[in-house]
Amino acid sequence: MDFDEAVTLHSKWKRKLRTSLAKHDGSLRVADVSVDHKCVLGKWIYSDGAGHSALPEYRKLKYEHARFHLAAAKLLKRANTGESVDREVESCADSEFSKSSAAVIIAIMAIKARLSG
Repeated sequence: MDFDEAVTLHSKWKRKLRTSLAKHDGSLRVADVSVDHKCVLGKWIYSDGAGHSALPEYRKLKYEHARFHLAAAKLLKRANTGESVDREVESCADSEFSKSSAAVIIAIMAIKARLSG
């Protein structure tokens, strides 16, 4: 996987979640969002990416990606009950969702740096 593409894929998935939350359309299910192996990045982490499992950067990415999906699922669950989560999904919000998302990107770039150097 191209690591810059991985960042783009993560950002697209995040936009998909934000759109679903804003529309309250039920297009995403909590059970699907909570698992970290169904999105494109997650599929890579658990397949080809596992070839890098000896790297601490890979283990960090795997952890942060799972953390991100759990945070996203919690937001979706709260939104499904009618609670507003708009502020928590804003860019640069001081929320678990935003922090874990940033951590995923940092971890992706750390693997890229390790494998490039």
